[in-house]
Amino acid sequence: MPTAFVQTYLSRISPVSDTTWQVLAPLFERVELAKGEYFLRCGEVAQYAGILESGIIRAFYTSAEGVDYNKHFFEAPSFFGGYASLITGAPSHIQVQALSACTGWTLRYADLQALLPQWPELERLARRWAELLYVAKEEREVEIVMLNAEQRYGLFRERYKAVEQLVPQYAIASYLGITPTQLSRIRRR
Repeated sequence: MPTAFVQTYLSRISPVSDTTWQVLAPLFERVELAKGEYFLRCGEVAQYAGILESGIIRAFYTSAEGVDYNKHFFEAPSFFGGYASLITGAPSHIQVQALSACTGWTLRYADLQALLPQWPELERLARRWAELLYVAKEEREVEIVMLNAEQRYGLFRERYKAVEQLVPQYAIASYLGITPTQLSRIRRR
């Protein structure tokens, strides 16, 4: 059974009454990921969504040449997983990997979907979750297009204070859309 952390986190997104929580709570399972462990690999169909209680996770693409492109960093508390694969049922293009030891709570997305017709609070919660993900995606796209590399690095440092110490420079550079050499120059300034 999930801790109060999960209920509090979800209620910040959209109110969840005690009655609704009693139906939702049994769906959650605790998960622990070791540093380097994958939650989702490219080509797998995502079945679970998660709420990160501690640790840092990255979502990334790997090119045909084997180069990783970091799409997102998840820092507790936050949702994590392969959202597009959950929604479409198609194999994931992204990989989701722990950058540190992580703990969290997962639920099978199909189980949540089965509850939505009878539980309006859960329907609202799922909608708000989708809206928040959409807003974050749009903000990220705007940053890549509208901000210069130095501004993007400044935002990265504000948002992900602990991440910089845990990942190699090339991973940060790929997230920022620049080369490691460009990142070195920015850091020197």
